[in-house]
Amino acid sequence: MLTGGPLDVLTGDYLAELTMLILGRDRLKSPGLGYAKTFPRQLEECLGLAHERGVRIVTNAGGLNPAGLADAVRALAAKLGIPASVAHVEGDDLMPYEDGALTANAYLGGAGITACLRAGADIVVTGRVTDAALVSGPAAWWFDWAPDDWDRLAGAVVAGHVLECGTQATGGNYSFFTRHDVRAPGFPLAEVCEDGSSVVTKHPGTGGVVSVGTVTAQLLYETQGARYLGPDVTARLDTVRLLSVGADRIGISGVRGEAPPGTLKVGVTRIGGWRNEVVFVLTGLDIEAKEELVRAQLADALREVAEVDWTLARTDHADAATQETSSALLRLVVRDPSPDPVGRSLTAAAIELALASYPGFHVTAAPGPAQPYGVFTSAEVPAASVPHTAVLPNGTRLPIPPAIAAPPPAPAPVPPAPVSGRGGVGLSPARPESEPEPGPGPVPPPAPTAPTAATAPTAPTAATGPTRRGPLGALVGARSGDKGGDANVGVWVESDAAWAWLHATLTVDAFQALLPETAGLPVVRHVLPHLRALNFTVPGLLGDGVASGHRFDPQAKALGEWLRARHTDIPVALLPAPEATP
Repeated sequence: MLTGGPLDVLTGDYLAELTMLILGRDRLKSPGLGYAKTFPRQLEECLGLAHERGVRIVTNAGGLNPAGLADAVRALAAKLGIPASVAHVEGDDLMPYEDGALTANAYLGGAGITACLRAGADIVVTGRVTDAALVSGPAAWWFDWAPDDWDRLAGAVVAGHVLECGTQATGGNYSFFTRHDVRAPGFPLAEVCEDGSSVVTKHPGTGGVVSVGTVTAQLLYETQGARYLGPDVTARLDTVRLLSVGADRIGISGVRGEAPPGTLKVGVTRIGGWRNEVVFVLTGLDIEAKEELVRAQLADALREVAEVDWTLARTDHADAATQETSSALLRLVVRDPSPDPVGRSLTAAAIELALASYPGFHVTAAPGPAQPYGVFTSAEVPAASVPHTAVLPNGTRLPIPPAIAAPPPAPAPVPPAPVSGRGGVGLSPARPESEPEPGPGPVPPPAPTAPTAATAPTAPTAATGPTRRGPLGALVGARSGDKGGDANVGVWVESDAAWAWLHATLTVDAFQALLPETAGLPVVRHVLPHLRALNFTVPGLLGDGVASGHRFDPQAKALGEWLRARHTDIPVALLPAPEATP
């Protein structure tokens, strides 16, 4: 990023829910740890380049110890003989928080970053800030935005959300990856304008692609509902307009912002217990009978274990040409508050079956000792109760006041009789209710002209005529991910006609029919018409989140691709024309 083209600010997002758990365990070993140890090693390679080119560096690699990382950066700069003004942001760490908590961190906004840059910092280190704050904080400094410039701040937050996962915006993890050469995608950058609009692009000559599709996919990643709540601003995702303005250049405009809530989200990690797993390989004939035998043989050993999950993956094929493709995988995952029931005694019982169980007995790897697993929960605290502080390069401690919050919503009228509803799960500092569906029919995005915030035009009629049964992904892109124990799946299409069909067809009931694992969960559908997109939140699919899940895909990263692989009836008129036979 430093050598490929012009750059004003280089950002680095190092923190995920699982990362906070890892850093918390590091801090238990030594109070001087708690930050991302990879950052100083990477900085040593590029600090001279950044200084030479006048590039500021903003990162949340400080994790649980931003002051410690700031000191480490100063020591590194002194060793290299490079002048560097270093500041950091703290106040997010709320430990001690509650019994059993390993970490507890409020999600701060970008105002502390802005203050550090205004004070002349070359490098700003933070703890737990929202991912988008790494972009919105520098943008507010560069343009000297006021704290209530909601629309500008919202635009920068959207740009930050697009950038936060790096190459996911330039063709990585992209449903339609076969259309492009994405073997080595370049990292994205955002050219942010004074009015909050931006252009997402990448350095010339780098791989991958920046398209309306890749940016849409990232906008849908781990978001829930039209209101993207943050500590500085509430960004209205249903106002985002995307427009191709050149090769690998996608303009983002029309973003509207509202006052943030008066609360901050707090992410809490704790050690949830101990887990272990064994994967048995079942080969050839009688797969179900082999499964039944090994489960029966281990029943006594599992009797005292708190949680036991068996999963049979039928990866076997009849009359297979290789042994591997003739084999199925039987996965046993066990969890317990104590390490003893799921430790060596259990795995020994599994391995001791080797000469006394099904024919062809073997496992994928030698079982190990029980391992601790983490769980993630979130809560809310008043923003005014969190000591958000910018520690400037000269050591001055500058308190950062909370943003001007939106007034709390008026209480809903009491209905004359009980009613049921589906509540959404929020992403950032508060949990919004599910968004109402817009109108009686689908609302298309605007025509491809200069993006504005105007009301979308009248909905087109959904396609009719003959249908063909096939995978949903023949027409629909998807991106999925996790927030604690909740999953989200964003889906989008590329034409108005396809959007009319998708909006009318992919209801919550249809979604749950296509993904039976979501049946019985309070799935919520959110509509983002200007992106031609739907976003589904699936509360509880991932259990307690972080490292506690027993699902094959514990962070729901491929949930969207499973959805795309499911078959349904699609209007022939919407499907791409088949390629001509040579």
